[in-house]
Amino acid sequence: QVRLVESGGGLVQPGGSLTLSCAASGSISGRNAMAWYRQDPGKQRELVARITRTGNTDYADSVKGRFTISRDNAKNTVYLQMNSLKPEDTAVYYCNLHPYQPSYWGQGTQVTVSS
Repeated sequence: QVRLVESGGGLVQPGGSLTLSCAASGSISGRNAMAWYRQDPGKQRELVARITRTGNTDYADSVKGRFTISRDNAKNTVYLQMNSLKPEDTAVYYCNLHPYQPSYWGQGTQVTVSS
């Protein structure tokens, strides 16, 4: 069983940056892919970025060129570097496997982009 704990969210002005971290309690080095998702109240959870075990990445069009996903398998941690943040990036951000496992959802971390 893997437990995922997200951190690093906060309040930031438009154009600012944040780095999110996702710490896994168990080994993730053998998984096919990890991903960051986000959900705004009243909206469906959406895939933001994913990274394979070997480091290949893929991004939602809305964040391409602004966000960077990375992973450190030795530390069992996945990161999301977010630059040039926009108000529409406001959401709760979650990490999970890709495809996600319903039982692995954590509490998420709130990102609020506002002036």
